[in-house]
Amino acid sequence: MPAPTSLIAIFEEEYRELRPRAPIPPLDIRFRRFTSLNTTIRLREGRLHVRLSDLLEPAPETVHHAIAHILLAKLYKKPISPTHADRYRRHVSSEAVSRQAEHIRQTRGRKRLSTPTGHHYDLNEVFEALNTRFFNGLLGRPTLTWSAHHARRMLGHYDAAHNTIVVSRVFDRPDTPRCAIEYLLYHEMLHLKHPVRVKAGRRCVHSREFQAEERLFPELEAAKAYLKRL
Repeated sequence: MPAPTSLIAIFEEEYRELRPRAPIPPLDIRFRRFTSLNTTIRLREGRLHVRLSDLLEPAPETVHHAIAHILLAKLYKKPISPTHADRYRRHVSSEAVSRQAEHIRQTRGRKRLSTPTGHHYDLNEVFEALNTRFFNGLLGRPTLTWSAHHARRMLGHYDAAHNTIVVSRVFDRPDTPRCAIEYLLYHEMLHLKHPVRVKAGRRCVHSREFQAEERLFPELEAAKAYLKRL
């Protein structure tokens, strides 16, 4: 969906602010039905192509100014104004927008699932053992799956939109100590117990309660040392 002329005017205004002596290239700005709050900007053949999540279309004009400034500053390697950065962060972290973003991830996004049963470790078995040991068996089991690839950067994550815990397949091997698998899964299980909260416009992913409970894992140092080597 093409953007209204008012948004084009906002981008032109922010462009002049950042590059007062440079001519403004033609702008092609469109809203897209992304599965998240995506924003992209590219310069191709002298034209600026901007794509924004349709979730940002009803945002206040001040937020549109912030988006324009941030995208243009990144493209042309200019310093990003803290005011614009804070304004955009507060908007996307607000409870209403976060709830909408979660909803579109659930309805539009797909989750590529593998299986919880690996060659050496069964995530369902590890989850149930940890649930009994640390949570009195009270945590509802989400979908558990090994990752499709042997990822070394994203070792594990909890996807709240799809209620899924993914663990990197790099750990599904005989020389992986069980404490490393248990710690990874325990960490993600704490995200089930302590969901992300928004406080003063900031997303709090690891609250004090989360961190305090994480330190209760008996083999924490050994597990972290293994992950660091990995």
